[in-house]
Amino acid sequence: MKKNAEIIGIASDTLDFILEASKSTYPDEFAGLLEAKDGIITDILLLPGTESSESNAVLKLFMMPNISAVGSVHSHPSSVVRPSQADLHMFSKTGTHHIIVGHPYGRNNWKCYDGSGQPVKLEVLDVELEDEELL
Repeated sequence: MKKNAEIIGIASDTLDFILEASKSTYPDEFAGLLEAKDGIITDILLLPGTESSESNAVLKLFMMPNISAVGSVHSHPSSVVRPSQADLHMFSKTGTHHIIVGHPYGRNNWKCYDGSGQPVKLEVLDVELEDEELL
């Protein structure tokens, strides 16, 4: 797993994907894991079996492939982007950076937290994402 100091930001396109995915699952929650390349969060891993409802999203962590997640992302159908006790429990299992996005899922409706629920500044970076070939 990556340390806090190694994550310098999130790719703008990745944040846009998160916001759009959150809008498309509304009023249910959207959830996934964050992956980083060269200190930049670039990918969202959607785990099979994730269960979403209006009140929560449950990631089936046992379905996680052999990757190093740097954190998690999920949406709150409300505009509240503070972590709940359940969020804090999940944070402790899934890395160092955790993004919560809230309705209406715009560029000003998200925050990043560390594993203990303290806010973390996460820069949005305009970087070119590489297309990876699907196997």
